[in-house]
Amino acid sequence: MTKEERMEKARGLHKQGCNCCQAVVMAYADKLPITPENAMNVAAPFGRGLAGTREVCGCVSGMAMVCGLTGHNADVRTLIEKFREENGDIVCGRLLSSGKKPCNEMVADAAGLLAEIEK
Repeated sequence: MTKEERMEKARGLHKQGCNCCQAVVMAYADKLPITPENAMNVAAPFGRGLAGTREVCGCVSGMAMVCGLTGHNADVRTLIEKFREENGDIVCGRLLSSGKKPCNEMVADAAGLLAEIEK
């Protein structure tokens, strides 16, 4: 899948009701060594900034999960910094209050960043 296809998949999943973390993780479900059902379940509590606390953005958590499950652990920090650079923060509450970008676009950003490290 191309970067653009991954981004569009993440947007679509988010529009269908997946939380931000689930949308990012499920955009890469075909690359994960776990079932899609398990991926959805493990990502579920990370939406809305970790169980709705509005702390670390679910998009960021989703990127970290995909990296961990695909052996790209060394790339997590770089991805976090790129996400922060593109979106202004990594904390859900501050991202939402800034109004800079809707969640659906940040989900796509995260999926796109992951595509950059995909081999």
